[in-house]
Amino acid sequence: MAVINTNTVAEQTSNNLRSSTAALSKSLSRLSSGLKIVTPSDDAAGLAVSSRLDAQIKRLDAALNNVVNAVSFTQTQDGFLKTIDKALRRMGELAMLSQDVSKSVSDRLLYNQEFVQLQDYVRATAGKTFNSVSLFSGAAFNVTIDELGGTFQIAGTPILENSTYAIAIATTVSLLSSSLAQTALNVVASAINQIALDRARLGAVQSRLNFTNDQLTTTKENLSSAISRISDVDVAQEATQYARYQILVQSGTTMLAQANALPRSVLELLRQ
Repeated sequence: MAVINTNTVAEQTSNNLRSSTAALSKSLSRLSSGLKIVTPSDDAAGLAVSSRLDAQIKRLDAALNNVVNAVSFTQTQDGFLKTIDKALRRMGELAMLSQDVSKSVSDRLLYNQEFVQLQDYVRATAGKTFNSVSLFSGAAFNVTIDELGGTFQIAGTPILENSTYAIAIATTVSLLSSSLAQTALNVVASAINQIALDRARLGAVQSRLNFTNDQLTTTKENLSSAISRISDVDVAQEATQYARYQILVQSGTTMLAQANALPRSVLELLRQ
C-alpha cells in the first residue's frame, strides 16, 4: 500500500534509532565514568547496597586512623620508657659504685651529682605529651577499633603516681653514704623491674592494635572489592556494547533517510 500522510516504516525506524542513540549515550557515560550504575534507574538495589558499603568503608578508614594513632602513642610511650630504663640502669650502676669502700666522701658526692641529674631527667620525662595528651598521667584511653564504634582501652602508665618510680626519684634517695647507696640500689632495682612490666604491657597493647589494624585493612579490601563488583563497569564488555550501539546508530540514521524517501514512490504513480 502506497500512502503519503503516514510513513509507518519511518516511525519504526525513528523509534529504533532513538533507542540505539539512548543506549549509545548510556554506554558512553559508563565508559567515561568507569561506573556501571550511572543513574539510580540502572540498578536501584545495587546503588543502595554500594552506598551502604561505601559509608562502612569511610567509617573503617576513620577507625584505621584511630588505631594507627594509638600505635604511635604507645610507641612514643615505649620510646620514653626505654630511655628511662637506661637512666635507671645507670643509676643502679652509680649506686653500686658508691658502695665501694675505697671511695671517699668526695667520690660519692660526684656519683651523687650524676645520680640526681638522672632523677631529674626521669621526673621531667614523666611530664611529656603526645599531641598535647599526657603520656604518663595514668589516664585510660578508649580507642575505636571498628566501624560500629567498638572500643579498646589503653591503660595509662603513671610514672610520678607509681610508688615504685616515685621512690626511686625521690629527693631523699641519694648516694652520699654507703648505706644510702644500698637503699638507692634497692629502690632503683624495683623501678627497673616495674619498667620492664610496663614495657611488656605496652608491647601486648601494640600487638593487639597491630592485629586490629590488619583486620580493618583486610575488611576494607573486601568491602572495596564488593563495591567494585556492584558498581564498576567491565570496560571490555562495555566497549563491545558501545561499538554495537555505534553501528546501530549509524545504520539507523541511514535507514531512516531511506524510510523517509519511500513516499516519493507515490510520485511515480502520479506521473503515469
